[in-house]
Amino acid sequence: MRRTGVAHLPLHGGKAPAWLFRRMTKLAREVIYILCLEYGQNEVLRRLSDPFWFQAFGCVLGFDWHSSGVTTTVCGAVKEALKDIGREIGIFGVGGKGRVALNTPQELRLYGNSFGTDVSPLVYVSKMTAKVDNVALQDGYQLYHHCLFFTSQGSWCVVQQGMNPNKGYARRYHWLGERVKSLVCEPHNAICAVKKEKFVLNLVAKESEPVRQNCIQLVQEGEVFIKEYQKITKLEMPKRHYLLASDINFKRLESNLVKIAEVCPNNFESLLGIKGVGAKTLRALSLIAEIIYGSRPSFRDPARFSFAHGGKDGHPYPVDRRLYDQSIEMLKEAVNAAKLGYSEKMKALKRLMRYF
Repeated sequence: MRRTGVAHLPLHGGKAPAWLFRRMTKLAREVIYILCLEYGQNEVLRRLSDPFWFQAFGCVLGFDWHSSGVTTTVCGAVKEALKDIGREIGIFGVGGKGRVALNTPQELRLYGNSFGTDVSPLVYVSKMTAKVDNVALQDGYQLYHHCLFFTSQGSWCVVQQGMNPNKGYARRYHWLGERVKSLVCEPHNAICAVKKEKFVLNLVAKESEPVRQNCIQLVQEGEVFIKEYQKITKLEMPKRHYLLASDINFKRLESNLVKIAEVCPNNFESLLGIKGVGAKTLRALSLIAEIIYGSRPSFRDPARFSFAHGGKDGHPYPVDRRLYDQSIEMLKEAVNAAKLGYSEKMKALKRLMRYF
């Protein structure tokens, strides 16, 4: 991945008006349909997991480029479109915003029952991608939107978004299954952010591998962890540390350690997947790992892509013309080939040419 800069993405309330969303769904349906015919199922997933393409797609569909609603509205339009053409092209979408996101496993099981397919790997992917971005990557943004798009062959991509209400901004996380070698080591295809945060506990960074291994060693030696934690409560920790003794509910932490001991995880991914293992538990484990073993976790913010293509005046950074033109040409080609009504087609092309 290549760092390209940052752009503001304010949290906006409200939703797309019904007249606009209907048209967004129709246009999204035709673009996805032609994309699949021209390039295949997996290419559709690759495009959705590409932050540049995703943002251009949002512009083509007619939504504000700089709004946090781009993520939720584009994903919603694609999901609705796939309800019409999913069985034909073999691509499906589940999840959404708020409570709808929590129903993702149930939605997946409904698809599994309809097609007689084992969807347990996708249920696991949905759970782990959300937990990584909420727990293992502690950047100050809480997830409130989660969408999983997948093919009949089991390929997948995830687009999810977190918010930081105090700062009034959002952060979008893109995952692409075919590029994920490990769910807990540099797993993202891209992370779109307002800015690179100064302090992020990044337990999925490559350089955090020793900490991940030491966390497993700690939970397998529960007594050592308890003794070291009790020492910490009596120490005045340096300001650089990311956890205070007052931040931890010791009784709850102890009960979590009992749960962990029962499961007996042998790697960080299985530890992260245990119900009840949250952000504070991992912060405590990584802090003790640093004290005992001297292995510091990464504080590198992995955000690298911005929400916009850039601006003609160089703000927030110069336009990357090659990537912008590539996005436009691909979409223009798709819309030209789509079986849209003349009026819809011309509006879409005019919108494309304006951005071009």
